[in-house]
Amino acid sequence: MEENNQKPTQQKNTGMAIIAYLIFFIPLLTDAKNDPFVKYHVKQGLTLLIAGVIVGILSSFLPWSLYRISQLLNLFVFVLMIIGIMNASKGEEKPLPIIGKFADNFKF
Repeated sequence: MEENNQKPTQQKNTGMAIIAYLIFFIPLLTDAKNDPFVKYHVKQGLTLLIAGVIVGILSSFLPWSLYRISQLLNLFVFVLMIIGIMNASKGEEKPLPIIGKFADNFKF
């Protein structure tokens, strides 16, 4: 059976939490910005966006012979996004592997 540490009557805004991984700032424009669950996933989504930008910048500096490494880094960012969406859809607040711990640095 499913383990749930939350009260059964508490409804989580999973839709906005999922959107946070696709376009992180959209939930901040709605009433969902006050939901701690959504805020957690917005921070994770922002961290993922920053990681994606860093990967993009690094990829532009890699020589053509290291193109496969660039592809693997982009795939890694995509997999992290899928993991984040899956966590949000299950109502879990799990940090993303490797980069998730940096999300705690954002205060909003």
